[in-house]
Order: sequence, then structure tokens, then C-alpha cells
Amino acid sequence: MTSRYRAPESVNSPSPRRRTVVKAAAATAVLAGPLIAALPAGAATETPSFLHGVASGDPLPDGVLLWTRVTPTAEAVPGSGLGPDTEVSWTVATDKAFTNVVSRGSLTATAASDHTVKADIRGLAPATDYWFRFSAGGTDSPAARTRTAPAADATVSGLRFGVVTCANWEAGYFSSYRHLAARNDLDAWLHLGDYIYEYKSGEYAARGTVVRPHAPLNEIITLADYRTRHGKYKTDPDLQALHLKAPVVAIWDDHEFADNAWSGGAVNHTEGAEGTWTARQAAAKQAYFEWMPVRPAIAGTTYRRLRFGKLADLSLLDLRSFRSQQASSGSGSVDDPDRTITGRAQLDWLKAGLKASDTKWRLVGNSVMIAPFVIGSLTADLLKPLAKLLDLPQDGIGVNTDQWDGYTDDRRELLAHLRSNAIGNTVFLTGDIHMSWANDVPVDAGTYPLSPSAATEFVITSVTSDNLDDIVKVPEGTVSALAAPVIQLANRHVHWVDTDRHGYGVLDITADRAQMDYYVLSDRTSATATSSWERSYRTRSGTQKAERTYDPV
Repeated sequence: MTSRYRAPESVNSPSPRRRTVVKAAAATAVLAGPLIAALPAGAATETPSFLHGVASGDPLPDGVLLWTRVTPTAEAVPGSGLGPDTEVSWTVATDKAFTNVVSRGSLTATAASDHTVKADIRGLAPATDYWFRFSAGGTDSPAARTRTAPAADATVSGLRFGVVTCANWEAGYFSSYRHLAARNDLDAWLHLGDYIYEYKSGEYAARGTVVRPHAPLNEIITLADYRTRHGKYKTDPDLQALHLKAPVVAIWDDHEFADNAWSGGAVNHTEGAEGTWTARQAAAKQAYFEWMPVRPAIAGTTYRRLRFGKLADLSLLDLRSFRSQQASSGSGSVDDPDRTITGRAQLDWLKAGLKASDTKWRLVGNSVMIAPFVIGSLTADLLKPLAKLLDLPQDGIGVNTDQWDGYTDDRRELLAHLRSNAIGNTVFLTGDIHMSWANDVPVDAGTYPLSPSAATEFVITSVTSDNLDDIVKVPEGTVSALAAPVIQLANRHVHWVDTDRHGYGVLDITADRAQMDYYVLSDRTSATATSSWERSYRTRSGTQKAERTYDPV
């Protein structure tokens, strides 16, 4: 973010491979119509306004990152590059009425940062609720709640996180966010990737039907495109509501860039016709860091680590910036030790952090599934839609090479590290696959359960993006009833899989266990969708195995 920053004043505180070519003309012109579509209906901007809400993220024991986007004038819409420099002040208090202010300061929002601002607040008390708001030109933003992390050496009785992934605007409404916001019991919420989608309108919707059009209508390629798409997402009332209630901890996956992205390109990127991958990736990253309350540990990446007292630390991965190109499904190159999903530096960082951890639980925010997965003996009518969802060859069985299955040497090294150093209580929290899973993570899946399990994994289904029943276009639960038993038979470390529903998770952690409650939506295409608990799985301390439990927390 480019902004001029005034030091804070402390008060009362100690100090889908979906096509190959897109016409270049669709990516070159940034027009007023698509940009204005990123604003809420009827928005007026004669004075500065906060049309995209406020948010907080990456909580620390003594601080948190605050975010907003100000619209200073009517023409200063996301991606436009227009609008004057605007002073934006922020205030932090211990109460919603802001009678006990503990910190305040100001920043300057400029067109260079798309009029987004971030304030990295420090000097706060650990494990404490705070309220914050922004102001500009006499207009206040909504007041929002955030929460700091526990002190590093604090004994913490419990933690509770919402968990979400894969929110495709055109495929439905973000009711999962609304239901999480209504809970009032979250320390934070985790977004495991695909916060936005890059496709052109109609290319990837709900069973082929656009529920609500996004902006811009073209596939996003330029910096203005990515900014406009982020801006459109931030107008969603349910997303705004969740950002008002708790800090987010986010990583990116491929659709923040383009489908099946890797370090040097993407399946959904045509070099030349869509510019260079280097420029597109840089634009996507710039817009992401402008529009998300994320504090990168290393510039241009999302891998970093947060700590929540003595109970848990959370290692967050970037599995797109450094990975090798996906292997051809079924080829021996998935085992090539020169290919990587993490990159050498990130894998070494992860291993060192896991070994040095002195917390009860080691959580890993992981954008693609690490547990091995073979399809098994599915019939052709089930194999083909599963292959389509996972980008597998539809005329034969293979592995999903976009997941850790396509980079087996990195996985082998990581799991061997966990075993050889007796690192227990490691839980991978995963998105991407648009299904719910509860997995053990075996050292050798071929001999499991004789082979030990090195960790456990909870995979969360999509907020809205298509899954198996959507591809086949049958009622929810139809495909899962047939496919799940076959998948589990071929993958004995998979305790449960639901291939068909949409929703979110709630992760609850105590010293004795880490439990994931899986919730599903009544209808992703309904703005008033209800939510219901579906199942729960936990891993008890010291076991490295998942087991079903019959009550949500």
C-alpha cells in the first residue's frame, strides 16, 4: 500500500481449465460501466464514504491490522485510478460507544493504493476485544469488533475459529459468512483461499447459471480488473458483516490469480493474448494486499505464522508463488524430487517452525489437500464429473496433481520430518476441493493403517463453488451417497467425505482435542439460506487420528 502515515497517538495504553484464448480486446479497456458496477446499488459519493466496509486481520498479542477503503468522490470507484488524496483517521476503543479510546491515528488514502488503507495497530492488551472505526471528511465508517491474540506464554483454555473457502460470487450468496457473523463467539476466522474468482461472467457459475453477475464482466487480467473484482466482493453484505465481527486470517489459492496457478503461469492464462504471467501475477498480488487485511511476513507472499498463547500456533502457507508446474496426471514426474509445491525456503521455514513449536497444537493453513487421494473403482458416470471437478483426465483415472499428490517428494519430506522429530498434534486446515473431508495423513497410504498417521486434516467445502452434485445437476446428497463409500474404500485414511454440499466449518480447540464442526447451507442460491450442523470430527491430543464425535461444540 502506498500511503503517507501519521504515527498513532496512544491514549490510556502503555505505549477451471475452462478455455484457451480470450480476445485481447476484452482485457484492454477499463470502462466506467464495469467499474461502477463494483459499487453498491444507489451509492452516492458526494462526500467521502465507506462503501466497502471495514475489516481487521492477523491478530497479535499486542495488535491487529485494520483495513478500509474510502470512496472520496463519485468517480473514485475501485480500479479507476481516480480521486483525490484523502485523509482517513482511525480510532480504537475498548467499547462500542468509543468512550474509552486507547489508540488513534491517521493515514492518507491515494489512488496509487486504490484508496485502500491499512493501520497496523500495536500497544494493545492481549486476548481482548476492541472496537474500531475509520473517519474521513466528517463521515464515520461502521464500528467493528476485533480481538487480539493471547499472550505468547498465556495458558489458554480454548480457541474458536470460523473456517471458509471457495466463495464464487456468480454461483450464489455468501450466507456462510452471515451465519458465522451471527455466532458472536469467534476469536478469528480463517479464509483458506479463493476469496475471489477470476473468471469472466458466465464461465463458472451455479450449475451453469449466473445467480448474480460480478464486475468486471470480463476475465480479470489487469491491475484495474483485480481491484474492481475485489471491490465488488467487498460490497457483499454478508461478507461485510463477518468482517465487522472478528479478525480474518487469510491465505490465497489459485483463483486470486487464475485457475491452477503455479509460479510461472496458470491453466487459465494464455501468454501473449492475456499479457505476460509476470505482469498478471504482480497485478493480482498488488490488488490482494491492497484489499485484504493481511500482513505478509515476506513481501509478496502469504506464508507467515501466528501464535495463540500456549494452546496453538498457525502456520499459513503460500502454495502458488513458488510451486513447479503441475505434472501430467499419471506421469512419474509427480515423484520428481526437483519439483516442489512449497519452494525450498518455505518448506524449510515450515519444518523449522513445526519442530521449534512449544504449543499444544500446530495448525497449518493449507490451500490444497495434503492427504493422499486415489479415485478408486468409480463407475464412469461418477468418474467423469469427479475428473472434471479435479481437473483430471476424463478418459482415465489419475491423481489430482494440483494438490500435494502432484508433489509427493515435498509431502514425503514433511511427513518424515513430523515422524522423525516426534512432532504430534499437527492439524492441516484445507480448502480448494469443494468437498468436506476428515482425514488422517498417513506416512504411507498404501499400507495404512499399518503405516502410522503423521497428522490429521480437516477439509472445508466451498461457500458457493460447484461440487459433484452441481456438475451432474442432481439433488444434493445424490452423488455423495454413491461416491463416498467408494472413495473411503480406496482411501482407508479418509474417515468421511461429503462431495455435494456447501457451507463452512467451526474449529474449536482445547488442550484435549481439536474439533471441526461442519455446517451446510439450505440453498447457496438463496440470499436467506439457512444453516444446519451436518457432522463433527475431532482429533484427540497425541493420537494423530481423526474420529467422529456426535455433538457440535
